[in-house]
Amino acid sequence: MGEIRNAERTRKAIVEAAREEFFEKGYSGTRIESIARRAGVNKQLIYHYFKGKEHLIQETIDSFVTSLPTGKITLPDNPADIAAFRLKVNLDHLREFLKFTAWEAVESIPENSRGEKARKKVLESYNEHMKKQQVEGKVPGELDPALITLMMSSLTIYPLLYPNVTRMITGRTLDEPEFQEQWAQYLQRICERIFRQEDNPV
Repeated sequence: MGEIRNAERTRKAIVEAAREEFFEKGYSGTRIESIARRAGVNKQLIYHYFKGKEHLIQETIDSFVTSLPTGKITLPDNPADIAAFRLKVNLDHLREFLKFTAWEAVESIPENSRGEKARKKVLESYNEHMKKQQVEGKVPGELDPALITLMMSSLTIYPLLYPNVTRMITGRTLDEPEFQEQWAQYLQRICERIFRQEDNPV
């Protein structure tokens, strides 16, 4: 039993070190040697648990997604609250992971190594939530749920990923609590207009 627990601890330490490396440096910039140093293990030991970097990034993303506190990221029932809520989730739980997604846009990452299955499941749950809101008459029926999800993602991710552009436009960044609150309130007002129930077809 002791050997099993030690193996589990070692594997967990490797995945945690890999997550820090991948999220900080991207896929191409991460080296197995750096992961080994960060985890405090021998490089060869990593290959004992993982086939290589592709296997490790897959395990890293899957582990990260499944570790998210689901109770804290359940979407609110009022659609007008969703954008501000997702902004808070991104700031509190997804900031480092979202930086990795920015690396994805400029790197060549193996197609099967992006944790796509786990990530797609989360995003599709947003679509399903919007469909449910439409059935309940809370969201206009003519709005495509997938495009709503894309819109919400853009509004809640862009200022976080591109602080320099955000500062050039607004003079502020989301590192400032006051601007976090200001942007959240703005998102709330925008969503209240988009999802006004009196405009929704029943």
